[in-house]
Amino acid sequence: MNENELLTQYAAGQRSFAGADLETAFLRDAQLEGADLGRANLMGANLNRANLKGANLRGASLAPTMLNGILVRANMREANAEGAILADANLQDSNLVNGNFRGADFSGADLTGALLIDADFSQAKLAGAKVTEEQLAGAASLEGATRP
Repeated sequence: MNENELLTQYAAGQRSFAGADLETAFLRDAQLEGADLGRANLMGANLNRANLKGANLRGASLAPTMLNGILVRANMREANAEGAILADANLQDSNLVNGNFRGADFSGADLTGALLIDADFSQAKLAGAKVTEEQLAGAASLEGATRP
């Protein structure tokens, strides 16, 4: 599946894209609120300013490739990204409020300016992530998370 097929199907009302291969897809500004992208391959996808509010990203791979992997200002509010791979991802100024990121891998990710209020980061891997203690203080849970 390519980004055009995804966006066309989403516009037609489809929301289930679980397991889709969207590696390096250009989804900048995409409106994917409530989409099921569980276990999807989004490695290197450009999701800059994408609306992923309430999306299911459980087990999805969102790690960057050398050429891409941008989630700057992405809206992941209330998203379920449990176990997602976000290692080295650029999440600057993104909205992760009320999201479920249990067990997600944020190793080396840039969370500068990201909103983490009431997000669940229990068991998450945050080693090497660019994130402040002030940001983490607003998270709902950091139980068992590795710290930056």
